[in-house]
Amino acid sequence: MLRQHRALCISAERLLLHEEVADAFLDRFVARVRALRLGPGLDYAVDVGSLTSARRLDVCVEHVRDAVAHGARVLAGGRARPDLGPLFFEPTVLEGVVREAACYAHETFGPVVSVYRVRDDAEAVERANEGDYGLNASIWTRDTARGRRIASRIVAGTVNVNEAYAATWASVGAPMGGMRASGLGRRHGAEGVHDFTEAQTITTQRLWGFGVPPGMTSEQWARALTAGVRVMKRVGVR
Repeated sequence: MLRQHRALCISAERLLLHEEVADAFLDRFVARVRALRLGPGLDYAVDVGSLTSARRLDVCVEHVRDAVAHGARVLAGGRARPDLGPLFFEPTVLEGVVREAACYAHETFGPVVSVYRVRDDAEAVERANEGDYGLNASIWTRDTARGRRIASRIVAGTVNVNEAYAATWASVGAPMGGMRASGLGRRHGAEGVHDFTEAQTITTQRLWGFGVPPGMTSEQWARALTAGVRVMKRVGVR
């Protein structure tokens, strides 16, 4: 039997759905979530495994409880499953999560996703850029050019247009990292290498310094320096 451990640290916690397709999407999405196989197996017989710690389970339980207390509806899941093991929690879909709920702006880092309906791209971008985190986002659209335009407005270290697993699986030249409170620096690519280096600057003085040359007044020297800087800027000298 093939046995492997699968883990994913970049999972969607918020889904922003255009109001024209939200109902149709949720009908299919919620059905798929309810059909996910939850269990302790290490092979492909299960879809979702155990959480990693009691703290993560507590956060999942509390975030769902708090969201419901603030008026959210549980469309799927929402319960711990001690019958399967001490750290199991059902894949959960929430709708109607308000800003006052803990899971609105704080990371659950568990199988809990909240869905929000938006009117247009502008509102979607505004909602996506709320909060302190900016690790990963994805844009799903048939118009990939439009998707890239929207992606450029998202404040996140990585933005995928549609399914990007195959495109990014071996893209070791592409830097990976977050923005805002989502991590520091980058890994992979030239940026990742630079994180492990220290830049050194060595300068050598040639000719004369900034002192006034013989035969010139301070005012003349100041005008000459200003003119020289303007010329260098114009020609792009560094």
